[in-house]
Amino acid sequence: MTYPNYQALVEVTRGPIVESIHCGAIAVVDIHGRVLASAGDPEIVTYPRSTAKPVQVLPFVELGGLGRFGLTERELAVMCASHSGTDDHFAVVSGIQAKIGVSESDLLCGVHNPMDKPTAIAMSKRGEAPTPNRHNCSGKHTGMLAQAALRGLPKEEYIDPRHPVQQLIIKTFSEMTDMPVEQIGIGIDGCSAPVFALPLRNMALAFARLADPAGLAPARAAACRQITQAMMAHPDMVAGPGRFDTLAMRALSGRMFAKGGAEGYQGMGLMPGALGPGSPALGIAFKIADGDQSDRARNVVSIEILRQFGLLSPEQIAAELADLAARPNTNWRKFVVGEIRPAFELKLERSW
Repeated sequence: MTYPNYQALVEVTRGPIVESIHCGAIAVVDIHGRVLASAGDPEIVTYPRSTAKPVQVLPFVELGGLGRFGLTERELAVMCASHSGTDDHFAVVSGIQAKIGVSESDLLCGVHNPMDKPTAIAMSKRGEAPTPNRHNCSGKHTGMLAQAALRGLPKEEYIDPRHPVQQLIIKTFSEMTDMPVEQIGIGIDGCSAPVFALPLRNMALAFARLADPAGLAPARAAACRQITQAMMAHPDMVAGPGRFDTLAMRALSGRMFAKGGAEGYQGMGLMPGALGPGSPALGIAFKIADGDQSDRARNVVSIEILRQFGLLSPEQIAAELADLAARPNTNWRKFVVGEIRPAFELKLERSW
């Protein structure tokens, strides 16, 4: 079997020896899809998984769903989220369902324990079993049901790729990524909804367009701005305590939005002017080849990209993101035995 062209992105050392390597690929593009920086092959085709959520909710917002149901920015943010299942997340998702006239039992995402460990422990102590609204994708699924309610469509089987809700989502996804529908691979996500396969470069393009939608039709451009504003204004809804998307958006305060996905995928959008006066919006997408189940590599790569682009200073990383960034490798007794460090350099082509 021939494997994609990944390159080393993160090294884990023990003593003087590189013990483990996380490989991957990175694509950084502008709103025209021009690759301005990369590592590995930016054309690698893979599933963005939950990184696609801000695009999956776009049709609902574009059709005026927020106004129709009186939804808030905070509620929109959780529809873009892979949330941690905290009590706050549960309450916000439940509130959306009350407004759109569906119930938790309508969700087809399944059930898992909250990703937030203190919440899971507290629920266990009070004998409370997890339900679908604790699922990290419950906001996305509620958004899909909201689109069905808005359009007067049946809520049953709303995740079937043939359902009109999913047909509009993939059409919109195709337009945002410049990928013809017939060339987008369709799989089944962990939450049972359709998931799309496409090159990193094309997913990065969607994030660049979300960051700067000036070239899109007015209704779509307005919807893109609503989505990114909601995510950046309410980063606690997009992920949760101690997680990269929440911490980075909070640290960069309106200059960047971020959305991770399973199996080591990450998307980031840099807003116009984030890199200095006149700098364009950029979309970033990358994939860790081994799936990075602990998020060890993805967090290091995300923070290193932002550091190399001048968005995060070493002092800011140390103060706000130290637990996720390049750091000492410690054992169970907290002895330093090596380090976890980035192994790549991006040369950003500056055309402004």
